[in-house]
Amino acid sequence: MDELAKTKLDRTHFSVAELNDSDEKAYWLSKSPTERLEALELMRQMVYGYDPARTRLQRVLTVVSLGED
Repeated sequence: MDELAKTKLDRTHFSVAELNDSDEKAYWLSKSPTERLEALELMRQMVYGYDPARTRLQRVLTVVSLGED
């Protein structure tokens, strides 16, 4: 996806805070459900990776002999 290619993770910057001190809940509640799902999908791709070549279904071929009755 284009969004994943544009996204870089800055591993030099992080902060530690109490869960009650964070305003993240208010931030995410201000977003639409579609925006939340898009952010969730982006995070999933960052954690598990995204390879368009592997997203296809595997093909299974079966060879059947045609016999004369």
